[in-house]
Amino acid sequence: MGMFQAGDGTPLHYDDRGEGMPLLCLSGLTRTMGDFQYLMPHLPPLRVIRMDYRGRGGSGWSGAASYTVAQEAADAVALLDHLGVQRAAVLGTSRGGLIGMVLGAVARGRLLGLCLNDVGPVLERAGLVRIQDYVGRNPVARTIEAYAAAMPRYNPGFAGVPARRWQEEAELHAKVTDTGLAITYDPALRDSFLASMAAPAGDAWPLFDALAGLPIALIRGANSDLLSMETAMEMQRHRPDMIFANVPDRAHIPFLDEPESLQAIGAFLQACA
Repeated sequence: MGMFQAGDGTPLHYDDRGEGMPLLCLSGLTRTMGDFQYLMPHLPPLRVIRMDYRGRGGSGWSGAASYTVAQEAADAVALLDHLGVQRAAVLGTSRGGLIGMVLGAVARGRLLGLCLNDVGPVLERAGLVRIQDYVGRNPVARTIEAYAAAMPRYNPGFAGVPARRWQEEAELHAKVTDTGLAITYDPALRDSFLASMAAPAGDAWPLFDALAGLPIALIRGANSDLLSMETAMEMQRHRPDMIFANVPDRAHIPFLDEPESLQAIGAFLQACA
């Protein structure tokens, strides 16, 4: 684990381990580098780089106005610079995939390829509204055990998930305080998210198309409310060579240790190498 300072002085937390081709793992909106803990044991020998975005996990808080995809993309490039990494494959979960698409447009030379986890150029309103309901708010549950027990209700579209996994998820996404459970990120992220929801929707297809010539993969939860099958098929039409996995019994977001996810990630890494 390490820390470095972003251009504006915000301390950013990262983890850099292993040797070989660099794989930069970018997490979801409200999440931390722990997003990838289930995947790590299944990866081939690689240099795996993970980071907590500003305002999340072990990184410093810098205010709602700075919690943007553009700023987080700049921070990701700054981390690669800090580590002396010229090019990396990118695995982006949800928000991380959006950051990856921005990197493909503004820093294409730094990417070996991009694997998207349940995200694409079109985001469904239903999924965004569901995220809006919880972002920036502490869990109602008072204990990790109660939070874990409620996880299946908070995550519709998942099936066959053992209780131990929901316990791990609860431990990842909440911390115990004297007054109950608290989120692991700056509550001001809610203000940033609401501002983005209120803004006119932009056209992200040019960002996706800017990845032409780079290896690309898409992992989708078959029951996702954020990434529709129609969008996934349109992505495949734009990129017939796109590696694609539609993971059964998963919604937003797959855990990445499902057999379908691992097969897609393995093929993606081979293409990047």
